[in-house]
Amino acid sequence: MRKLPPLNSLKSFEAAARHLSFTKASEELFVTQAAVSHQVKTLEDYLGIHLFLRKNRNLLLTEAGQAYYLEIRQMFEHLTQVTGKIMLASEQGALTVCVPPGFAILWLVPRLSRFHELYPDIDVRLKAVDEVTGSLTDYVDIAIYYGRGTWQGIRANRLHKEQLIPVCSPLLLKGEKPLNKPSDLLNHTLLHDETRNAWRDWFDMVGEETPKKLNGLVFSHSALAMKAAVHGQGIALANNVLAKPEIDSGHLVQVFPETLPTNDAFYLVCRESQADAGKIESFRDWILSEVERDEAELSSVECAASEQS
Repeated sequence: MRKLPPLNSLKSFEAAARHLSFTKASEELFVTQAAVSHQVKTLEDYLGIHLFLRKNRNLLLTEAGQAYYLEIRQMFEHLTQVTGKIMLASEQGALTVCVPPGFAILWLVPRLSRFHELYPDIDVRLKAVDEVTGSLTDYVDIAIYYGRGTWQGIRANRLHKEQLIPVCSPLLLKGEKPLNKPSDLLNHTLLHDETRNAWRDWFDMVGEETPKKLNGLVFSHSALAMKAAVHGQGIALANNVLAKPEIDSGHLVQVFPETLPTNDAFYLVCRESQADAGKIESFRDWILSEVERDEAELSSVECAASEQS
């Protein structure tokens, strides 16, 4: 174990030695003069030497105190410089973000230029990772997790209120197989993610019986299923937020109005100990502002749809 003197006593001694005044040291440190005197006495007892002399109401350093002060001053100057560098690095520089591929492709990447315009000094390094949960290592500043927000030691901000909606290419609506009621979906190719549970849950919600095995194409990522839907290869059950850009562009349409609420959601996460670091806080504030914009747009669309109905 390193044998270090009390750090508060060192601060008081350094300030008092620099000013040669307990009063001025107390004003700088926002404590009482008695507190500074007590801390200096504690340090003298620890070292076993006198650091100050009083002569004609003046405060002077002893020879040992002068030698010690010169060393302490260099230490404090170095500590100030190092702290400044670390704080500057937290405000700008590289920011490593781990994201699920689907979220990165469909939501984050198209709007990253807006973040760069606001914070040109922060270099975002995006890593697409399949198993994102647990990816918040020492080399990752921020991650996007998908789940229920119950991770220990992590600050988690839920991004969207999400629902699953059936979407397809507009071309399928003009095809030979009609899509007038939910059961008509079973006449088309259904596009699944790896779990294959979402479609069955959606059919149960609308009161539609389904076969024991729902056939179709299975994809490892939701983004792949959505792109297959864009190309007319079937009907996907897509995240309403991630599907919105494709719907707005006319590449996809929502087949039926029924939506399946989800318990899980995308969360922006970072280590609690670093949550208020400059560049992390900047990215969090920006991404939450983007979410607010999404929620406002989704609300206006839902209001317009309800008025039309």
